Amino acid sequence: MKRPDFPKNTAWALCTLDTKEGPLACVEVESGLFPLAKVLNSNGLRNIDLFDDWTENARRISDAVPRLNPKDAISEAPRLAPILYPGKVLCAGANYYRHLEEMGVTGATKENQRLFFFFKPPRNAIVGAGATVHMPLDTHAFDWEIELAAVIGKRTRAVSVEDALAHVAGYTIGVDFSARDHNQAPNTFYKLDWVAGKAQETCCPTGPRFVPASAFSDPQAIRLRLSVNGEPKQDDTTGDMIFSLAEQISTLSRIMALDPGDILLTGTPAGVGAAKKTFLNVGDVVVSEIDGIGRLENSIQAPRTT
Repeated sequence: MKRPDFPKNTAWALCTLDTKEGPLACVEVESGLFPLAKVLNSNGLRNIDLFDDWTENARRISDAVPRLNPKDAISEAPRLAPILYPGKVLCAGANYYRHLEEMGVTGATKENQRLFFFFKPPRNAIVGAGATVHMPLDTHAFDWEIELAAVIGKRTRAVSVEDALAHVAGYTIGVDFSARDHNQAPNTFYKLDWVAGKAQETCCPTGPRFVPASAFSDPQAIRLRLSVNGEPKQDDTTGDMIFSLAEQISTLSRIMALDPGDILLTGTPAGVGAAKKTFLNVGDVVVSEIDGIGRLENSIQAPRTT
């Protein structure tokens, strides 16, 4: 049975299902879902192990896909983050021209901007689809930011811009939820608090699938959309980025080595809540879509203390 939500630009993708037996890494094709370990004839293989030799494992998956029997497909289940155990989650800040404009920065050029990054804690921040995002404690300005999330496929250190994209394994949808009020520290020397604003629990849903980089001819020509309770908020393409994905990887790799399975969120387009002082409430439904990847839906839950 064909899956109407499966992206047409790729022969296969990866996802992680939440099953009674625990997280299950799967290969997803148009005809269904197949346990990754069985596709590769490797017992106990987790999605994190794929990136130990991404080039070879991606080839093995591609070779196996034409031989999959639809009768062997397993049932759909709730989806966890496709990359459950990233080593690092790095995020590019203020990286779209029109987003800077809506935040009051006029006349931005690549020459007068500096590419900067912040971290999200992978164990605490990464969640999947569904009722997984909890309102941070004590915030009154919880905001959304859809982002193209790139997954690193091989160790990367001091790579050139020209060679950077060869280090990308693939892409998923990422949402950078932030507590804007916690991010501000105007009466202090440092002015901003990136940990309090950006590193909140459950603040980085990803999914619904990971699509290999080979499915995208140009990562700077991908459309992103986000809505809240059915109302469109963000709609733009990665072409509005100030610093391209290749430039981001090159710059980051001069700061630190990027390791297989690391995730890089590449910035958000215009349409965030802060621009209009409109923020999220408990019960709101956020739908994030990226062409060629799919649709990620999250509902905002009450704060939690455990």
